[in-house]
Parts: sequence; C-alpha cells; structure tokens
Amino acid sequence: MGANSDFVSTTEQRSDPILEVRNTSVTFDMDRGESRVLDSVDIDIEREEIVGIVGESGSGKSMFASALLDAVVKPGVLTGDITYYPEPDEPVDLLNLSKRELRKTRWEEISMVFQGAMSSFNPTQSIRGHFEETIDAHNASFEEGMERARELLSDLYLDADRVLDSYPHELSGGMKQRALIALAMVLQPKVLVMDEPTAALDLLMQRSILRMLREVKEKYEITMVFITHDLPLVAKLADRMVVMYAFEFVEQGSKEEIIRNASHPYTRALLNATPNLGLEPENMNPIPGSSPDPVDVPQGCSYHPRCPLADEQCIQADPDYHEVTDTHEVACFHWEQSADVVEYAVPEEGDR
Repeated sequence: MGANSDFVSTTEQRSDPILEVRNTSVTFDMDRGESRVLDSVDIDIEREEIVGIVGESGSGKSMFASALLDAVVKPGVLTGDITYYPEPDEPVDLLNLSKRELRKTRWEEISMVFQGAMSSFNPTQSIRGHFEETIDAHNASFEEGMERARELLSDLYLDADRVLDSYPHELSGGMKQRALIALAMVLQPKVLVMDEPTAALDLLMQRSILRMLREVKEKYEITMVFITHDLPLVAKLADRMVVMYAFEFVEQGSKEEIIRNASHPYTRALLNATPNLGLEPENMNPIPGSSPDPVDVPQGCSYHPRCPLADEQCIQADPDYHEVTDTHEVACFHWEQSADVVEYAVPEEGDR
C-alpha cells in the first residue's frame, strides 16, 4: 500500500524543514480487521512555506492534520516519527512529548483551524471569551494576547471590537471563519494547520479568505498546511501541492507543476472533475468508481481499480516515486503516459 521510497522535499529551496514526517501511519482496530487511515506517509514541510494537501473526501487528509498535532483520537494508533524544528538545530520529537509538553506545543507552536467554524465555537460564549480562555489556559500575557487578537482580527478585515463583543450566531459564516483563524494564531504559533477552512463558504468569500491568509502569512512569517478537496482553489494560496489518495501521498510539486503538468492519473482526473466555467458541462467528468475501503485497500497501486492506465504491474506492485523534475515527484508506473490518456483543461484565472 505505501510506495517504495521516501516522499520528501527534494529541491534547493527545501533546505530548512520545520516539520519532518517519516513513515507515519494511523490505524484503527475494527471488527472487520485493521483500518489504516494514514499509510506510511513521508514529507518535509519547509519553514514559512504554504503546503496544500488535496484529495477526495475520505482520502486521509484530516487524519494527517491530526497526526501533525499528535491529536489522533483513541482508539486510533499513531506510529512513525514526526520531528518539529522550532529552530533549525532544535529537533523536538512530537510523538514522545509528555502531556504537559504536548499541551504547550499545541496552539503555542503548532495550531489548527478545524472544519466548521460554527461547531468550533461555544454558542453560549462571546468571541472575546474564547480569546480570553485560550490566553489564560496557556498562561500568556493577557494584555499582549488581547492586543494581538485585535491586530489579527483587523488584519483579517474585521472590526475587532464588534467581533469580540459578538456571540457566534451574530456573525456571518465568513466572519466566524476569520475569527477562528485569528483565535488559532493568537499565541503566535510557528505552524498553522487548516482543515477545509473555507468548505462551507461561497466562492467570493473563499477567495477573499485565501487572499487574507497570504497577507497574514507574509506579515507573521508563519508556515501553513492547508487541507482541502478543492485543488484549483488552494493553488491560489499554496507554494507546493501534495495530492493524497487512499491514505498516502501520490504526487507533489510546486503549484504550477501540479496544475499545469499533473503526472499522476488521479491528479489529472481530480482536475478534470473540478467545476470550471470555461468548460461545457459534458466535459466535466466525475472520477469513476469510489475511494477504497480503509480495511480493504487494493494490493499494488491503490488507484489501479479506477485507473485507465492500470496493468498487471499496477495490480501486483507498489510504484516507486519518480522524479518528474527537481521539484516534482509522482508515485506511478505510467506517469509519462498519463497526459495522453487522462486529458484535462488547465483552469485559468476567472474560470471558477
């Protein structure tokens, strides 16, 4: 099920990782057998870059996010190695921290914006109360923390005092989402993990939040991991894209390489299935078949039951990662033929 070589950053720009993930898996014991919902993934996440993790629902994206914070809910079992570098020469083994150390690391060093802003807020508590509670729980300076909260809210184009004095139900979806991003950043983390943060918003608000995130990232020099099913949308924000299928990484590269020269049949099919105003409806094709059952992932290449290029080799063996360019890797035996078999129209600005 996992490919036969490390899937890590390979270019000259990838020389200062803030997170190193090696052979990391998440499993659940079920009556039907072991369910593997993250399968031996390897990746370096560079300091101050924005990485987009994309794939269909159920591909393992959210589980990867939880793994980065050692926040996999029991009875899930997280194994492997995740090393955090607050400074280049200061490795921290995230999976061997004490409860006290882990509590301090979450929010203060690595923070997360969860899916669904409405369900992330206590409806009986004001937004100000959420900030105060977070600051107090980590013994941070109250005055500095609240001043930072106001600055973050302002950076996200919100009226800070109005938002802080409001209850969640008094804010629009976009306002709640931006307030949640500010809350996740109030303790000045070095890494911000965002799990489908724009999924419930309309297209204009999605684009607006992505633009704001880029501005906030530059101002606060933060590393971002942006998890989504919407590949073209996150390409507007990310520096690098990583494509997940069946709980493993199948392709990674710069956003330009992934959007304009996708080499895995699944990535190309994912782009082909994306709504695009520049295409006729009959040319927008859903990916046939369905994602594999985590208890019964196919032998060999996990995508072979849905892949038009699959042959006996794909059924029997896991593909190694192949170097398309210095900044682009793909786990596929037939990546050089994928462009001829799975065509897609490159999304242009304004199409969506």
